[in-house]
Amino acid sequence: SQLIRGFLLSGMPCPSSCPSGLLALMAPGLALMATFSLPSQAGDRRALPVEKPPGVKGRTLILLDVNTKSPVRIISENFLSLQLDPSIIHDGWLDFLSSQRCVGPSAQLLTPILQCFVDFSSLFMAGKRPKDTVCGPVWAMGGRGEGHYDCVLLVVHQRNIVRSDIALDKQKGCKIAQHPDIMLELQREKAAQMHLVLLKEQFSNTYSNLTLTARSLDKLYNFADCSGLHLIFALNALRRNPNNSWNSSNALSLLKYSASKKYNISWELGNEPNNYRTLIGRSVNGSQLGKDYTQLRSLLQLIRTYSRAHLYGPNIGRPRKNVIAFLEGFMKVAGGTVDAVTWQHYYIDGRVAKVTDFLKTRLLDTLSDQIRKIQKVVNTYTPGKKIWLEGVGMTSAGGMNNLSDSYAAGFLWLNTLGLLASQGIDVVVRHSFLDHGHNHLVDQNFNPLPDYWLSLLYKRLIGPKVLAIHVAGLQRKPRPGRVIRDKLRIYAHCTSYHNHNYVRGSITLYIINLHRSRKKIKLAGTLRDKIVHQYLLQPYGKDGLHSKSVQLNGQPLAMVDDGTLPELKPRPLRAGRTLVIPPLTMSFYVVKNVNALACRYR
Repeated sequence: SQLIRGFLLSGMPCPSSCPSGLLALMAPGLALMATFSLPSQAGDRRALPVEKPPGVKGRTLILLDVNTKSPVRIISENFLSLQLDPSIIHDGWLDFLSSQRCVGPSAQLLTPILQCFVDFSSLFMAGKRPKDTVCGPVWAMGGRGEGHYDCVLLVVHQRNIVRSDIALDKQKGCKIAQHPDIMLELQREKAAQMHLVLLKEQFSNTYSNLTLTARSLDKLYNFADCSGLHLIFALNALRRNPNNSWNSSNALSLLKYSASKKYNISWELGNEPNNYRTLIGRSVNGSQLGKDYTQLRSLLQLIRTYSRAHLYGPNIGRPRKNVIAFLEGFMKVAGGTVDAVTWQHYYIDGRVAKVTDFLKTRLLDTLSDQIRKIQKVVNTYTPGKKIWLEGVGMTSAGGMNNLSDSYAAGFLWLNTLGLLASQGIDVVVRHSFLDHGHNHLVDQNFNPLPDYWLSLLYKRLIGPKVLAIHVAGLQRKPRPGRVIRDKLRIYAHCTSYHNHNYVRGSITLYIINLHRSRKKIKLAGTLRDKIVHQYLLQPYGKDGLHSKSVQLNGQPLAMVDDGTLPELKPRPLRAGRTLVIPPLTMSFYVVKNVNALACRYR
């Protein structure tokens, strides 16, 4: 399938026209990140002396310390990534990506406060739809078939969009579009109609096709340029010759066009190739896809602009037995060709999910086993090769309203970040920034949803160095045949170097409390008697876990205007104070001035 992805690279200076907005949320930086669930994933099981401070019951107290001497993992500074769904092309949202409403939020999600650094964000597009008139250079986006695409994009108000395009052409560098409110209202109506069409396709497992025009690629790249993104474009792998080898003629045309525009793009080939038989009635095995990747690498080397471009793949689905066999075949042939090995994971079928699903520890732990399966294959053929979870969503099939876009979904998302970092996955690509479903980070008014704020705090407070934690406290003995799965999950990192509110050597903890009662944590060892800054995220409003709004330390979070985020104020806690974690919450705690050896230097 044909995919488009984009990433923010930390350290890349923003152009002068780079607006401050949602992407600026995510500050790049080095942070030590330790992700060990409590207590089964603790880095050291040696019990700490359990004290009972006055007024604190021993049964509810957990002692916590962190190994500050050296990290257990170091992942990419661009660890947290985002995706865009391909539906933005056919439902019209592509034209609004370069508006201040969208560029603002996306830019602020990915760059730090007070600096024009950019960190890692990803665009992801898998071809899925429509049929209409073709205009200008076009490239088929297979994914779920092939077809044609209307180059105007927004047929409902075609004239307005054309005028908007002309206005963009007159600008130099990053081009910010201006859209009247009436256009945004009409766009929402069209997107709602297209959402119903997509749902029908998903339930029937029959898909129409999509063609990407040169104009569409220009608009997408302009959005990336304005937001400080680096694009990764996954070419259509479904175009096949009679002998089942990849037909690269269409891809070569796209590569030449992109090179003529001097677009800085990395590449991939296909999307979930293990499922091609159900999509096109023709299977492609891992060895054949490996040969196709070798062919693509040769094409890139023929084009000067992309002779050293990065190449990623094979972007397989969940690692079941047949998928593992597919990956083995691919790695034998092309393991040395790709710069990172990629796969996808979705936790729940979005059509049947319930809020209680997001609280199940068994579900939270399913990802860990999949990571081990992928690592085993990769390390067999190319030891040390980086691994990316290139597509992850809390639910599949577009998600469910008031559920996969609610506060409850954050438990899975935050735990996913912790597990991936602790097990050495270099990059995670979150589906999705904006799309037709309900897994996205911003809604159709470009207002941030709960997982957006969660991602923002993550990017601003922590980074890629993983620290081990040590815990001690009351633990239940499992009954025969049962495994106790921890409902209190604690991860530790060096605080981001790019966050100038904290000196180097500080440590950030983040904690997931799935219990229906509060938990008390006493910082011990090197963390003892240090001032702590609390960032407590809770649902805001009467909807509880279903809420699409959140509060930080009791204050509701919302954009100040189209391009301005609210100040994320911590709550200072006095030195030595016990941390009280409310039930069913997620929180970050910056332990100041620890002077951790592992956190002093990059």
